[in-house]
Amino acid sequence: MNQPAFTCGWVALMGPPNAGKSTLLNTSIGQKVAIVSPRPQTTRNRITGILSGKDAQVIFMDTPGIHQLRGKMNRVMLQSAWQAMEGADVLGIVLDADLYARRPEFLDKDIAPLIEPIAAENRPVFVIANKVDLLGDKSKLLPLLETLHGYWLRAEIFPVSALSGEGMPRLLDAIKKALPAGEAQFPEDMLSTLPMRFMAAEIVREKLFLSLRQELPYSTAVDIEAWDEDFERGHVTIHAVIYVGRSSHKSMVIGHAGKNIKQVGQTARKEIMELIDRKVHLELWVKVKENWNEDAAFLHELGLGAP
Repeated sequence: MNQPAFTCGWVALMGPPNAGKSTLLNTSIGQKVAIVSPRPQTTRNRITGILSGKDAQVIFMDTPGIHQLRGKMNRVMLQSAWQAMEGADVLGIVLDADLYARRPEFLDKDIAPLIEPIAAENRPVFVIANKVDLLGDKSKLLPLLETLHGYWLRAEIFPVSALSGEGMPRLLDAIKKALPAGEAQFPEDMLSTLPMRFMAAEIVREKLFLSLRQELPYSTAVDIEAWDEDFERGHVTIHAVIYVGRSSHKSMVIGHAGKNIKQVGQTARKEIMELIDRKVHLELWVKVKENWNEDAAFLHELGLGAP
């Protein structure tokens, strides 16, 4: 009896902001590689996560949310998302099923940039109706699924909860079968293509989001200025700069008597230690750089946009 061929390929996770793409990526590979927060547009770059198994290697690309906002940084983020789509073997359109089941009037506007490009696709397309765990009445899901099927006749639709794992095994099995036959492109124990410096900066940024919630200005970025390793002691010293757009934002990030930035540093340091399995000394500074999110050269320095 012939064994099924090993499959390997790239899957672009696309969709509106705050649909749960990063949570779906983390759940799929079984480890956190993308930061998660309740705020929209948390993901600013293309994040790669790798799921390796006996029969397949799935290379996920978590992309910035598809939106219609203006500004230099938003254009860079959109470019990253569309370029990920160009290089993918399979497209996964992630949508907030709970939101659209409750407020169907939001659907057309949110997915408008995706309707025609996805309808014209010949590649496998999976529409992932996420956050079904939040739906108290699952019967409200049916009209949404019918509407989505009307937009994308060729697509397969998967109701899931990336948070609880509901429906995820069936989705992942379908993705593996849809990938082209081929050898693994990355080592079996490799979970991401992201550099450690980038992941450390993202961890700090996530802790900022979580500590200040809606108070945190969107124009906040983190850059690792120095990464010094002492291999004999198994110790890493990291110097990170938090950039904000205004002086008033600086005091907000620091907090009263430095309380907030201290808390951010403590929680980020703990997670970075778990990531690199070494002792970490984390130094945080806050700098004001007005209109940094409109500075193309600076955005490039931060690694924002498609590689």
